[in-house]
Amino acid sequence: MRYNVGFAYLLWLFSGCGALGLHRFYLGKVGTGILWLVSAGLGGVGCVYDAVTLPRQVREANIRARVRAEMEGGNFSSLPGYGSAAPASQPENPEKTILRVARKNGGFVTPGEAALESDLSVEQARKLLEKMSAAGDAEMRVRSSGVVVYFFPEFARDSNDDFAV
Repeated sequence: MRYNVGFAYLLWLFSGCGALGLHRFYLGKVGTGILWLVSAGLGGVGCVYDAVTLPRQVREANIRARVRAEMEGGNFSSLPGYGSAAPASQPENPEKTILRVARKNGGFVTPGEAALESDLSVEQARKLLEKMSAAGDAEMRVRSSGVVVYFFPEFARDSNDDFAV
C-alpha cells in the first residue's frame, strides 16, 4: 500500500482538524488513532502537531509498509543495510573459475584448488577437470610427489616444472 499526503490531510480535515484521528488510522497508527478519538486529539495539541508533521508521518508509514512487504516476500536486498536493490549476481561458471585459477597459477590447477575457488566439491572439480582434459583443453600431469595436476598450456609460464616422466 502506498500512503498519500493529500489524502492524509483530507482525513485530518474531515476528522475535525485531526481531533478524531482518522488520518492516524489510515497511516496504520491504530493505538494513537484510538487515543486521538477518545481525547479529541490530545485536547487539540496532537491536532496541531499532526498538521505540521503529517508529511513525515506519511513517509514513515510508506517505509514501514515497504519493510513489511519485503519481509513477507523474504527479499531483504532492497532494505537499508541488506545490500543493493539490484538482483543478486549469478555465481561464476565453474569452468571459468577453473580457467581463472589456471591463469593465476601459470597454467596449473588441482581439484582442491578448483574446489576452494568455486562452489564445487573436490570430486565435482576433479570430474570437470577430467572432462576438460578429455576435450583437449588441459593435460593431466603427475608431479614427482604423486599429486595429479591439470595443465592449461595457454596459461603456461616459462619455468622448470617438477614432473615425473
